[in-house]
Amino acid sequence: MLRLGLRIVSACLLVSALQVAAPAGGTPGTFYLKDGDRVVFYGDSITDQRLYTVYAELYAVTRYPSLNVSFIHSGWGGDRVTGGGGGPIDLRLKRDVFAYQPTVITIMLGMNDGGYTGHKAENDETYKTGYKHIVEALRAQIPGLRITAIEPSPFDDVTRPFTLQPDGYNAVLVSYGKWLETYAKTAQFDVADLNSGVVEMLRKADLTDRSNSPKIIPDRVHPGAAGHLIMAEQLLKAWHGRPLVSAVEIDASGPPRVAGEEFAKVTNLSSQAGLHWSETEEALPLPLQPMTQADTTGAVALALKSSDIWTALNQENLRVTGLAPGHYVLRIDGKGLGEFSNAQLGEGLNLATYTTPMTEQAMNVLNLTVQHNQIHFERWRQVQVPLQDKQVASLESTLAAMDRLEADLVRGQREAAQPHAHRFDLTPVSQ
Repeated sequence: MLRLGLRIVSACLLVSALQVAAPAGGTPGTFYLKDGDRVVFYGDSITDQRLYTVYAELYAVTRYPSLNVSFIHSGWGGDRVTGGGGGPIDLRLKRDVFAYQPTVITIMLGMNDGGYTGHKAENDETYKTGYKHIVEALRAQIPGLRITAIEPSPFDDVTRPFTLQPDGYNAVLVSYGKWLETYAKTAQFDVADLNSGVVEMLRKADLTDRSNSPKIIPDRVHPGAAGHLIMAEQLLKAWHGRPLVSAVEIDASGPPRVAGEEFAKVTNLSSQAGLHWSETEEALPLPLQPMTQADTTGAVALALKSSDIWTALNQENLRVTGLAPGHYVLRIDGKGLGEFSNAQLGEGLNLATYTTPMTEQAMNVLNLTVQHNQIHFERWRQVQVPLQDKQVASLESTLAAMDRLEADLVRGQREAAQPHAHRFDLTPVSQ
């Protein structure tokens, strides 16, 4: 095992353990999701955006490509603990949760429940009573269901002045999160805090770039991609997501040798006119660098720079020691990553911070993840629900056809996530 990789993994696992509010169903160091799990993401419009949920799914599929887990997105804009535009809560649960017989559910509600006002006793009581009803209904219908209650994501009281005095609206959401932590201890379910980590990121971003920091949550309620990436990070930390994609160390001080490999296999190592090897990693990195390049607002880059997501979730480490002094060009599958000194290579690179064949492959997985979730959304919101009370002879066959289409896309997603070998070439600049 690589000493460098072990140090980083140990530190990140400690951070993950400290951020789990109620680890009733998770074991530190072991990913929360298990083979065969069916996950339903339930919530209001922030879940309905299908961003933090898609990123969490992307992570699971690319970091654990042999894990057989399915994901269903059941967020509905405007929802409260009592229900909303999709119907009252018991209808929502029956149609949009129970029908899928999940083994895992996440619940994020609260943004609308607070009424966008200061604390009102009636709002607080409705939230607590309604949330308890949801948990009890889930437990009664699906014994053994693992519940992750998500503390409400923040109303942005950081990058703009408070809309409510003296504490701002986010204080109401924080209080709901604290109540969830207490309730979880007695009801024995898990909690993920998607508020404090995002607020911390917003504070750092606002200090760094006050002109772009408001773009992270543009309307103060619904984050853009930048905010959702950090929200997904907080959920994955609570689920004990593995920080390490892979870690490889090559010692070039004598005949080249593999000094260490974690979640990767190095073969065909040679030293003719530089160093050359084939490397097959067991996972793909999150495509954060391509996503940054595709974002024209600058918000994604700012959010990533203002968070710990690279070390917490996206380490793809390569270290080459014992090189002669000088500069070297690193290529993967013939594509140049850059020029590095022997000292930089000896300290180690995080390949995930570059656009590589691996991040490009992960972007393809992301696109397929978005597509299958869009098909599910259209099937559910544009066909099933509007026509559920109408006598349409072809409805059942149409829904079945859309299910088959989504299943085809999911199969493509899983195939696209399978790692394969890449050719690494490290050559002195003089050559």
